[in-house]
Amino acid sequence: MTTPHAADGPVDARLVDEAAQWLARMHAGHFTEADAQRCERWRNQSPDHQRVWQSAEQLSRKFGAVPPAVGMPVLDRGRATANRRALLRTVAVLLAAPSVAWIGYRAVPWQTLGAEYRTATGERRDIVLDDGSRISINTATAIDVAFDATRRLVRQREGEILIETASDPSPGPHRPFLVETPEGRLQALGTRFIVRRDEGHSRLTVLAGAVEVRPSRAPDASVVVSAGQQLAFTADAVGAVSPASTGADAWAQGVLYAQEMRLGDFIAELARYRSGVLRCDPAIADLRVSGAFQLDNTDRILDILAQTLPVRVDSRTRYWVTLTAA
Repeated sequence: MTTPHAADGPVDARLVDEAAQWLARMHAGHFTEADAQRCERWRNQSPDHQRVWQSAEQLSRKFGAVPPAVGMPVLDRGRATANRRALLRTVAVLLAAPSVAWIGYRAVPWQTLGAEYRTATGERRDIVLDDGSRISINTATAIDVAFDATRRLVRQREGEILIETASDPSPGPHRPFLVETPEGRLQALGTRFIVRRDEGHSRLTVLAGAVEVRPSRAPDASVVVSAGQQLAFTADAVGAVSPASTGADAWAQGVLYAQEMRLGDFIAELARYRSGVLRCDPAIADLRVSGAFQLDNTDRILDILAQTLPVRVDSRTRYWVTLTAA
């Protein structure tokens, strides 16, 4: 990919990715005043940030789909809702039109920027830590690793990871293996487990061994989760323990596993691995899906759904797809 150009010359391609992510957040329908303030701070970081954003705005208006409110530091909540479809049309055009292809189609979540290890949408990778522990990193994920003389710590900013811990090779005192999310801290007790961050909560699935969970604002409410169990937790509380979902770790082998899953939930899960907008019409959201689907080809998954269910795949562009009733 060549270096993109704004109005006054070449800019860092990463700024283009970040600008594309802010556009995506704006059209997602949950853009808060706090988000708008962070976006404004991002734009004001440097002249290059401002140039990239101004170019994005100009291109957006050129295609006549983004209202002027997009360029304002704070979006009016009512207008943002009313203009959501226009914003969706604009982002689809920006992602598809050759003249503005530099906006990028694999923008990473803003929370992941600057992370030590991160993956883009649809990307997965495996890493081995200094102690021999292994981490599989799922789509749109960001982590930092901080080992010192007293602890082995993984800070999870966003996304989903599968960890298989190794024995501490340090000759000194045993260093606990910890995972930190904004919602709390987990301590591995010789184990293999999954941690996934969603909006406002984290989810732990234990595949082997056990993991202790401590919410960040309620550390006394700790719970030990055993193999074959899962739970969700927030910064204030731990949810009920339930059996681990079948195929919870299938994504590490590039597979999306579904067993009588609602189509709406399946499409929401598939959207994590696909750039752009992927939606399901509420009229067909309760149809059921079962199977093991190869994540490396999301287009093929959509084709299979159209062949096996009474649904149609409506593609305005590669980056704006809706499933509707056939």
